[in-house]
Amino acid sequence: SDYFANKSNPLNLWFIKRAWGWTSFAFLFLWLTSPQHTQALSRVFQWTLASLAWLAFTSWFFGPALMDRFALLTGGECTIALPISASFTILDEYCLTHLRLSPLTHPHLFAAPLILPEPPWSTVPRLCRGHDVSGHIFLLTMSISFLADQLVPSLRAVSWPRMHTWSVAAMMSLVAIWLFALGTTSVYFHTLLEKVTGYLLGLAGYSLTLLT
Repeated sequence: SDYFANKSNPLNLWFIKRAWGWTSFAFLFLWLTSPQHTQALSRVFQWTLASLAWLAFTSWFFGPALMDRFALLTGGECTIALPISASFTILDEYCLTHLRLSPLTHPHLFAAPLILPEPPWSTVPRLCRGHDVSGHIFLLTMSISFLADQLVPSLRAVSWPRMHTWSVAAMMSLVAIWLFALGTTSVYFHTLLEKVTGYLLGLAGYSLTLLT
């Protein structure tokens, strides 16, 4: 029952961590194979707006991502977890760059009298404490909402090109995977408030696509 609580499970490594890439591929496959009268450029613009929301919240917003900024504003600290089950805080900038750190690349960070394992090893610092909005809930909520909306023109069409049948099936399958992933993430990760804020931000990201 704890299989999906392990972040190394295939669902997390191959799908959730690459969720927007899979979502983008499914959308573009659907749009390119759609009946010509449904291939509106406004739908591509909707995908572009959703992609910008994904970028701003999770990766870059004129510097650090919005989620990282919010975690710091609510008391987050940049922490290095050592292989010896110990940790210590460092400057916030190291968490915002997401670079791997080690005694070889950043010896000044490990100058304190610590018992460290023999190199080579490295670690990526993480923001701890603060309000850690669930990025997975955000991304999965936005992806499911966006894909479901993009299926509507296809389901309303009288007939489909043969290749479009495959693209609809692929998108429906992906939506099913995202719904399952949303359930496992909700059960095993984050606090209730962190999941709720992730869900609301996901709806907000999807809402941007409705402005077109």
